[in-house]
Amino acid sequence: MAKEGITHTFAIQELTLPIALDGRDLIGQARTGMGKTLGFGVPLLDRVFDSADVEELDGTPRALVVVPTRELAQQVGDDLIRTAAETPVRVTTIYGGHPFEDQVQALARGVDVVVGTPGRLLDLYQRGNLKLDRVAILVLDEADEMLDLGFFPDIEKILEALTHSHQTMLFSATMPGPVLTLARTFMTQPVHIRAEDVGASQTHATTKQVIFQAHRMDKPAVTARILQATGRGKTIIFSRTKRTAAELADDLAARGFSVAAVHGDLGQGARETSLNAFRSGKVDILVATDVAARGIDIDDVTHVINYQTPDDPMTYVHRIGRTGRAGHSGTAVTLVGYDEINKWKLINDEIGLDTPEPPQWFSTSPELFEALDIPEGAQEQVGPARKVIGGARDRARSPRSGGRGEGRSRGRRRH
Repeated sequence: MAKEGITHTFAIQELTLPIALDGRDLIGQARTGMGKTLGFGVPLLDRVFDSADVEELDGTPRALVVVPTRELAQQVGDDLIRTAAETPVRVTTIYGGHPFEDQVQALARGVDVVVGTPGRLLDLYQRGNLKLDRVAILVLDEADEMLDLGFFPDIEKILEALTHSHQTMLFSATMPGPVLTLARTFMTQPVHIRAEDVGASQTHATTKQVIFQAHRMDKPAVTARILQATGRGKTIIFSRTKRTAAELADDLAARGFSVAAVHGDLGQGARETSLNAFRSGKVDILVATDVAARGIDIDDVTHVINYQTPDDPMTYVHRIGRTGRAGHSGTAVTLVGYDEINKWKLINDEIGLDTPEPPQWFSTSPELFEALDIPEGAQEQVGPARKVIGGARDRARSPRSGGRGEGRSRGRRRH
C-alpha cells in the first residue's frame, strides 16, 4: 500500500480495522468518499490470506463483495487487486454487460475474492458456476444504494445461500430502515461504527454549495460559464434523464468543451470508454445520469453540477459527494428550474441547507460570476466544436447484453 502512496488511515478505516481483523460482524457508516473500500478491503484480504479460521485457498471463493453498480464493482475490484499485489490472493470482478462465458472461465480457473453486482452474481450462483459454500467473509458495500435501486430481493437470495458460519460486513453512507432490518436478520451481533458525530452534516464540510434558480432555456449557457470558473478541474454534471444527458453533452462539445457522457443508452464498452477518458484526464467533463454515475470513485473532482434538481435528498447527497472527497475541497452547484422549486424545498428542509428560496440568476448575472469566481468576459463558446466520447455514434453501436446484468434499467422500488 505504501507503494500506492497510502500510509495513513481515514477515520472509518481506523475504527473498523481492529474489529474486522478479529472476524466480527460490523456495520460501517461513513459518507461517500471517506475510505470505506479499504476499511473492509484490507482486513478482508489479510484474513483470506492468513487467518486461522479461513480455509486454505483452493480456487473457490473465500470472500464475496456485493456492490450496486458496474462502475463501483470495477473501482472496488481494482482497489483490491492493487492492495493484494504482493500476495497470491486472486480477485475477480463480475457484473452485467459482459459475456457470461468470460466470467464462467475466470471462476473455473480459480478465484479467492469475488467482487460483483447482485443480478449477475445471483445468475452465476443459480447456474452453479459461482460456489458460495466456502465463503468466509461477505461484504455489502453501499447498501443504501442497493436498496434504492431495487436489488434487495437479489441480496436476500444471496444471503440465504450462505447457510454456514461466516463474517458479514455492511457498509453504507446512510442507514434507512430496510437496511437495518436486513442487518438484524442476517448479521450476528454486529458492531455499528459511525465515523462521524451523530449530528454531523450529511454533506462534506469541504464542499462549497451554490444553489440558485435558472431558467430551463438558459441552463446550457449558465453551465458553460460555470465550466470556466477559476481552478475548475474534473467536473461531473448530473441530469435526471438519459435524453438530457445526451443533449447537454452534445451542446457542451459544440461549444468547445472536452466532454464524455455516461447514461443508460450506452453499452458497457462505451460506458467504460467514457469513464476511462474521464479518469485519465483525456476529458475533464463527465455528463451522467444518477444510476450511471453511482460508484464513480475519483478523488480529484473539483466541481459537481446538478443540471436538474435531484428527485430526493439522498440523491442530492450522493451526487455532491462526488466532490470534496478524501480531504480535498470541492464545489457543488445546483441549478433549480422554475418548475423544480417545490422539489428543491423538500431537499432543503430534509438536509437543513437554509436555502428554501434560491436566488434567480442568469448566465449574465454578476452574482453568478462572483459566487463561482468566473473571470469577467467568459463567453458561451470556448473553442471549436469537439466530438463527445459516448456520443451519438457510440449509442448507435451499443450492443444489448444478455442475462440479468445491470445493463438494463430496473424499476425503482420504494421500501
